[in-house]
Amino acid sequence: MAFLLRALCAAVALSPCASAIAAPLIASEQRIGAIVDAEQERTVAMLEKWVNQNSGTMNFAGVKAVGDMLRVELEPLGFKVDWIDISTANRAGHIVARHKGNGRGKRLLLIGHLDTVFEPDSPFQRWSREGNLGLGPGAGDDKGGMAVIVAAVRAMKAAGTLKNADMTVFMSGDEEDAGPLEIARRDLIAAGKWADVALDFEALAQVDGRDMGSIARRSSDEWTLVVAARSGHSSGIFSPSAGSGAIYELARIIDTFRRDLTEDKLTFNVGLIGGGTSAELTGDNLRIAATGKTNVIAGTAIARGDMRGISPEQIARAQAKMRAIVAQPLIGATAEIKFAPDGYPPMAPTEGSRALLNRLNQVNRDMNLPEMGELDPVRRGAADISFVAKDVDGLVGLGPAGSGSHSPREKVDIGSIYLQAKRAAILMSRLAKERRPR
Repeated sequence: MAFLLRALCAAVALSPCASAIAAPLIASEQRIGAIVDAEQERTVAMLEKWVNQNSGTMNFAGVKAVGDMLRVELEPLGFKVDWIDISTANRAGHIVARHKGNGRGKRLLLIGHLDTVFEPDSPFQRWSREGNLGLGPGAGDDKGGMAVIVAAVRAMKAAGTLKNADMTVFMSGDEEDAGPLEIARRDLIAAGKWADVALDFEALAQVDGRDMGSIARRSSDEWTLVVAARSGHSSGIFSPSAGSGAIYELARIIDTFRRDLTEDKLTFNVGLIGGGTSAELTGDNLRIAATGKTNVIAGTAIARGDMRGISPEQIARAQAKMRAIVAQPLIGATAEIKFAPDGYPPMAPTEGSRALLNRLNQVNRDMNLPEMGELDPVRRGAADISFVAKDVDGLVGLGPAGSGSHSPREKVDIGSIYLQAKRAAILMSRLAKERRPR
């Protein structure tokens, strides 16, 4: 009967059907939606204030200021808010806000970040509007995600569903440029061990205009390749005595990477390259200073890049293949590849995370929204939720939709903030009522 009612409503699109379609939402959930809608102007004004406060990762005072603004929102809702200083990692710190519920429901960890890629010297500093789009540094990444969190928990508070929720909100201050991970992610990892569910409030993914669910993120690892070779007069190039030089050997290696490292979900990029008679990395590994002449065989060549994989096993296989390729040099050359120890780990898909997406899709069905398909993780970058993925199942992308992230045209779809807040608040209210595993 319920199926026939839904079909009839969809066919005739009459207003009385709206209440029938919404019937699966209980009274408190309907109240959540009403509160989010009633507070739309407040939510946008809050987001504008945050965006207009620069919080580039290395602007420590600015990151702390945004954290203080978040504190003002969460403390009146019953959260105990702490600032975790990580100046020993040459970064500002993190906000951790804890809400104590009844201790019976699932423990929820909400993850986002305070910082942006736009430092104080960027010309992109202020909020503006283009219709239903908001423009500004961090408007979507990730101050828009912060806005979804606050709108959601405010609605839960008003609807009476927050009181029983055991919840931690963890907002890192260096997601865009992490400090040494043993310090910078120590407290997030501890929060992951406490939690039963992790929810990532970075941008909502869309494919062909359709909202997508996400249960996986790939890793982000850096590698550096240094090649040394015999230098000499270019007339002898390729001869047994002179060899092929460092640049040819570097080219052989990275082209073999391209041809031989072929696995689904695995990518590798060369982002910086240089060589010549001499070459050395400078400027925090962001530049290569090289010298050379056209009639001199290159003696040194350097390349730096990243690699992204979906599981530790895939990453280990790829690194082993890369080392094997490097270990077969052209005549007269030697090479060494090093992998940075401080990479972002992968968040591999799990059946537990897939079950969470099913729970989110039940919310969608009850809100008369299309179900969300499972996003290919190749479409996402790395993020903080990956640091807790080995300990807890999670969902990715509960923040708002938008475009132009990390660019001076960063935009957030303002309407999606309200939609995502409703989805998240209803999902969290339901999870908070579920008995946690013992």
